[in-house]
Amino acid sequence: MHLLNPSSDAADDLANGSAIRSILTDIPLSPPAMDHLDALEAQSIYILREAFARLKKLALLWSLGKDSNVMIWLARKAFFGRVPFPALHVDTGKKFPEMYAFRDRYGKEWNLDLKVELCPPIDDVDPTLPPAARSAARKTEGLKLALNKYGFDGLIAGIRRDEEPTRAKERVFSPRGPGGGWDVRDQPPEFWDQFNAAPPPGAHLRVHPILHWTEADIWAYTRRENIPIIPLYLSRDGKRYRSLGDQDITHPVASTASSIDEILIELDGSKVPERAGRALDHETEDAFERLRVAGYL
Repeated sequence: MHLLNPSSDAADDLANGSAIRSILTDIPLSPPAMDHLDALEAQSIYILREAFARLKKLALLWSLGKDSNVMIWLARKAFFGRVPFPALHVDTGKKFPEMYAFRDRYGKEWNLDLKVELCPPIDDVDPTLPPAARSAARKTEGLKLALNKYGFDGLIAGIRRDEEPTRAKERVFSPRGPGGGWDVRDQPPEFWDQFNAAPPPGAHLRVHPILHWTEADIWAYTRRENIPIIPLYLSRDGKRYRSLGDQDITHPVASTASSIDEILIELDGSKVPERAGRALDHETEDAFERLRVAGYL
């Protein structure tokens, strides 16, 4: 049948609409459009697979917090249920008991190749740093020990641009110097998702698959995927932790949010910074940047 020159039978078909319906049912339907979380997930999985394909010896830094747990989840999706590189916990020995319990449980349940690197004592850290920054810098020294021990040329880290101004200057594939240092003035361009995945000689790359996510994205994705969380993130006695670190330099913020839904509602109306409970962020203005230049996460 030719619609522009129909026969009498065809004209009857046109009149009752059956021909049009037949044509419409023959047109292949486009797949449903991805929503915001689907797009974030797809981009992060692409980054993880690029890193795995192009670097020789990778590890994923597992801090046990909400961001790195999402990152573990994404890595399991990217590689069909199993993370094909070690999960490295640089341990200060001062995390909350709930964090260690979470690590022990889900390290086994998720079948992770878990490696724990203990940090050196604070006496080995730059004494000119402010107290909280000096305590946090132990992780930098512990990370250097792990790099020397295992010879990783790539470390996957769960930082986000919206967390802190210094992290907003990062790249997805970020080169580090031989001592782990970061030169904020010498970062490679990353146009059209073309990444420089060649680490400098004797150095390594930091790979940031959730750099483009926000705190609200992390919680919305955690809710959608039903990712386990540490209960410290939920309100108890009118307070909860928005960011988790060492017990002695991390404090809760006022909150009544006792579920992820309530956290998302709270974030929508809050102007309190995510890291408001981190003592480090209330010290000298340059303390965090000094840490990051030296190799801090």
